[in-house]
Amino acid sequence: MRADASLDVLVIGSGASGLAAAVAADRSGARVGLATKTTLQACNSAKAQGGIQAAFGEDDSPEIHAEDVMRSSHETADPRLVEVLTSEAPSAIHWLEELGVEFTRSNGGYRVARCGGATRKRLLQVGDRTGHAITKALRETYEASSGVELPQHALVSLGPAAAGWTASFQTKEGVVEIDAGTIVLAAGGRCYAEAEHRGELSTKHPNATGEVTQIAVEAGAGTRDLDALQYHPNGGAWPATMQGYSIPETTRAYGAVLLNAAGDEFTDSLGPRDAVSQAIFDEVEKGKGVLTPDCRPAVWLDTTRIKTEDAEISLPYMLRRYRGAGIDPLTAPIYTYPVLHYQNGGLIIDEHAETTLEGVFACGEIAGGAHGRNRMMGNSLLECTVFGRRAGRAAAEASKA
Repeated sequence: MRADASLDVLVIGSGASGLAAAVAADRSGARVGLATKTTLQACNSAKAQGGIQAAFGEDDSPEIHAEDVMRSSHETADPRLVEVLTSEAPSAIHWLEELGVEFTRSNGGYRVARCGGATRKRLLQVGDRTGHAITKALRETYEASSGVELPQHALVSLGPAAAGWTASFQTKEGVVEIDAGTIVLAAGGRCYAEAEHRGELSTKHPNATGEVTQIAVEAGAGTRDLDALQYHPNGGAWPATMQGYSIPETTRAYGAVLLNAAGDEFTDSLGPRDAVSQAIFDEVEKGKGVLTPDCRPAVWLDTTRIKTEDAEISLPYMLRRYRGAGIDPLTAPIYTYPVLHYQNGGLIIDEHAETTLEGVFACGEIAGGAHGRNRMMGNSLLECTVFGRRAGRAAAEASKA
């Protein structure tokens, strides 16, 4: 079965990067289709809680932000992509605000926090449901546009066509082929599937299985750092309903610290993600960790050090979830252990988010380079927005060439 009409731009994936690309392409005058293997609402981006980085402080700048990214990546990130990411961060925030995102404000400006690996306070938040707010605004903007929605379309192959690309999808009605001038791949990474394979927990949505990356590779796309998967240092370890939950790293930004069984701090709680995760693994390996009631390894996250006001403003969702399970994080420390969280590497892209395949673009977790082998907190939603916009605009322009 072949779709009746061809598209200028076909976006695959409905997380923040795919939605940003679809909105940007539509606003560039392209005929856009947005395909996703289940529903438009099902994505990882909506689960992102901590926030989004942008240099707005008087003591901060895009250049300092870039230095933090490069240092956290151990100099493995692509400096060209990092410059784009950090220099366009403020305008990306304003764009999201134009679409309806209302960032938490304080004292006449943005309420910002310093996150792991950062040397300045630049993490903007919408409470502790920043990803939900961003994806909701982007999705509603796209739904109000002239773009086509293609839910329940699971990509099975991608190949060149006479005037662009042909994407084949498995649908409830069978295999459907859609022609498009250009393609934007924004289908995320593989951490859910990898965690299942390893017998570990993951913060990811069950859709995070990575087959779109493999399809792109089979079509000839180049990759980088695909082996570099990231652990979120603060996975929920107990109670059972919180296992696999990503405890917002803003807990540590607002004063929480990591403690071993003896109640001693054993690492810089605001260090880069890989360093903090490894410190937890090492402490447990030394026999200095604790066991959850169901005998899982863990350490303590002492959330009692967070001021009540900070928690109520920036961590309301976390408080509701834990209190609903009978634990108050403001009066008792909580169990935590690293959990598989993010695919750092992916498809090689240039500054316009184009892959090594002409006419095929990539943005979000499926793309590599902007984070190197270790991503900073708060740069995922930023990368989705910055490179999602760039991919959509570039794909729209290329489709008309």
